[in-house]
Amino acid sequence: MKITVIGGTGLIGSQLVSTLRAAGHEVVAASLSSGVDLLTGAGLDQALAGADTVVNVTNSPTFNEASPDFFRTTTGNLLAAGERARVGHQVILSIVGVDRVPQLDYYRAKTLQEDLLKQGSTPYSIVRVTQFFEFMDAVLSWTADEHTVRLPPTPVQPMAAADVAAALAEVTTGAPLNGTVDVAGPDVFALDELGRLTLSARQDPRTVVTDEQAGMFAVVEGDVLTGGPDARPAPTSYKEWLAGAPR
Repeated sequence: MKITVIGGTGLIGSQLVSTLRAAGHEVVAASLSSGVDLLTGAGLDQALAGADTVVNVTNSPTFNEASPDFFRTTTGNLLAAGERARVGHQVILSIVGVDRVPQLDYYRAKTLQEDLLKQGSTPYSIVRVTQFFEFMDAVLSWTADEHTVRLPPTPVQPMAAADVAAALAEVTTGAPLNGTVDVAGPDVFALDELGRLTLSARQDPRTVVTDEQAGMFAVVEGDVLTGGPDARPAPTSYKEWLAGAPR
């Protein structure tokens, strides 16, 4: 297959490109650095020429109220370019539970992206995944000071970026789902517990304080960010990933 990965140089995109190429597919890694701009549409026609499938793993530069406009514009540009190129399958990466957290601008924006894809004329697949292990440092930084990290007990079921790429590769090379698949890590944690595990593994002396009002995930109600019984399981545990992650 010929596959174009939009955002092909980022954390997920670069691993997806490598996985697809190793499987023998012809892959175009499209990004701003290669002259492809989803916001303006520049370079899209060239990047999609002859492609059977296009995968969009790009992200909004902000998580605030500007993010819906980003996804509205970029999704529209990619759908239109895909129609011109007669791409047979459009795939996007999304978030488990994204449509159940309307309190967050970014989650509403990603839900909009999903809805626009569904309304398009091209067969599609939506791969929803849980939070990445690799983002834990950022989550810790949001509510940290010199001595403490404040985190809510929000249930999460995180997974490794490599497992995200593997799940995307499987869906990308298959028939369009015209629907959504959820993929989640092997274990459910309370976010504050996950913070303690992380700091302990890194011999970080700071203390995690449970605070139901702290950080972005404080507004999440219940276990909507976990995969549920129908989610496909990812193989890598957080403890395994921590043992091999760079310090």
